[in-house]
Amino acid sequence: MDGEKLPRISRKGIQEYLNKETPHVELQNITAKGLIIDHARKGFVRCTFIIPPSASDAHGNWQVGAIATIVDIVASIAICTETAIIRGNVTMDYNISYYSSAKIQEEVEIVAKVVGNKGKLSSIRVEVKKKDNGELIAIAKQWTASNEFRAPWINHPSKL
Repeated sequence: MDGEKLPRISRKGIQEYLNKETPHVELQNITAKGLIIDHARKGFVRCTFIIPPSASDAHGNWQVGAIATIVDIVASIAICTETAIIRGNVTMDYNISYYSSAKIQEEVEIVAKVVGNKGKLSSIRVEVKKKDNGELIAIAKQWTASNEFRAPWINHPSKL
């Protein structure tokens, strides 16, 4: 299958994967609930997310641990659009800077871009902004290593 068809198939498949609850990844299930993939192409994904009450701290702000988790999930989605590998991504280096906060029920936009891919190693940059005014909430950069598990909806040519 050529690279031009990969993002469209990945977007649909990944959205289905996010919508189903997977055993043994309860934190991911809770954190990603309500995440909508707005746009995906090779090495790029843009998502919309409404912050749920379960992701708030004592003051009604989006908890920084929940931000870090959703950023990691969206970065994995971006890697999938680049490599078609949906599981087995292991974060090797993770750096996140927080600039402002957001309240529960506020809509945010999360944009992830693969800035480098060297086989099994990928570098991803993720920005989180408030949807209504574009205010920057967080920027993350991470290096990820992946195994060779391929997404089941991607047809691979036979090696025979």
